[in-house]
Amino acid sequence: MNTNDRFVITISREVGSGGRTVGRKLAKKLGVRFCDKQLIRELVNMFGLNEGEIERIKGKKQNWLEDLFSRISPEFGSEMFIPRGVEEPPVVTSNEIFENEKQIIRSIAEESSCVIAGRSGFFILKDHPNKLDVFIHASRQKRIERVMRRQELTEKKAEEVIDYVDKARDNYIQKFAGTSRYDLRNYDLVLNMDYMTEDEAVECILKAIG
Repeated sequence: MNTNDRFVITISREVGSGGRTVGRKLAKKLGVRFCDKQLIRELVNMFGLNEGEIERIKGKKQNWLEDLFSRISPEFGSEMFIPRGVEEPPVVTSNEIFENEKQIIRSIAEESSCVIAGRSGFFILKDHPNKLDVFIHASRQKRIERVMRRQELTEKKAEEVIDYVDKARDNYIQKFAGTSRYDLRNYDLVLNMDYMTEDEAVECILKAIG
């Protein structure tokens, strides 16, 4: 991957692994935009964006993307917006919503370098010429401990959250990408967070991209 040209890094992750935090820190280190599923969904909801609307806005405004992002709180998508008890809201989606989100993700990747955290980034951008796909995971116990600590849950509740989100994410990928998110052939780099901190994971990714 050449960071001198426009590039994309996709971060797929298990709930409780710290993958979103790694993605956010990585984007800050690289000086590029960080986009997660919540932010993409907010763009869809706030502006009603689909392929036709994106093209219309592009035609009217040269800096259309910056304008849209400036109208969303810069903190949006950070973990402070996640409801207590669920590290990430479950997704109930339709084909139309997925298609709209896909158009936004592709448009963002066309406009500027970015880090995209989400379950379908590696698939939606599979034809991007300058991309690194990363999968971040951790042992079940480490994930339980993290969810308990960050969301102030009991161990039993943390396990329920992990099981629910794991199933929802894999169903989503199976439906729209026709593959399992646990198929490591989908990724260029796989990181086990049992053996590194978030900052060490960032450094590992930076080394991978040279």
